[in-house]
Amino acid sequence: MSTATANAIDTVFAELKAKGETALIPFLTMGDPDLNVSVELVQAAEAAGASMIELGVPYSDPLADGPVIQRASERALRQPIKLTDCMAVASEARRRGVRMPFILFTYFNPALQLGLERFFSLLQEHGFSGVIIPDLPLEEDAETRAIAERTGIHLIPLVAPTSEARVERIASKARGFVYCVSSLGVTGVRATFHEGIDSFLATVRRAASVPICVGFGISSREQAERFAGQCDGVIVGSAIVRKVEEALPQLTAEDETVHRAGVEAVQAFIADLKPRAKRA
Repeated sequence: MSTATANAIDTVFAELKAKGETALIPFLTMGDPDLNVSVELVQAAEAAGASMIELGVPYSDPLADGPVIQRASERALRQPIKLTDCMAVASEARRRGVRMPFILFTYFNPALQLGLERFFSLLQEHGFSGVIIPDLPLEEDAETRAIAERTGIHLIPLVAPTSEARVERIASKARGFVYCVSSLGVTGVRATFHEGIDSFLATVRRAASVPICVGFGISSREQAERFAGQCDGVIVGSAIVRKVEEALPQLTAEDETVHRAGVEAVQAFIADLKPRAKRA
């Protein structure tokens, strides 16, 4: 893949902007409850209206993740599951007709253990457009960023409320989009967001030349629409992963009708998250 080739994330955001729509970006923990179900849930997410999707690699020490995603990781890690297995979900989903862009969400150590060159080569091979590494700070990302640029994979940064100067440093190097953290602390469903969220998003918007998306705590369409006018996309993780957790008895059932009902329950939940309001 050449860096001259249009990245699918950029293409989708351009299409949504032309229509005045906000991207819905679900997050799923790969392997919860198993990898085949993960593929089915990716298919369901696209059918529900997702614009692109984050495929989360289960990790034993997920510093940025709240209890819902931690439990999902624990369930997934009860089976033999590797970083490469999680990547392969994207290839299988693509084989089954999924067209939306894939973003891998992984902590740095698994990528480092694989070797950064091989890691990005595999991202290309499995059709990923972006990667999010929440524990890789700006000050230490030079090598990773260089490989990402060379391979045409967007290294998508997270930015939390901090000094305006730091926001500008992070946003100025962003590719794909800037992931704006709406709530302080770890991921999780929240009823309210931190004070100053609107001015924070405005600061990121001024600093960024790429779209900005908001996540960490969004769990309903009302919350998604609350941010839709200020952002280009909303990211929903814990609320969807919790829905998967609730549907586990169905998702793991041998009866195909029961199993399908579980997948459809998750799909309906994702569909209801999609902001209906047009962006100004």
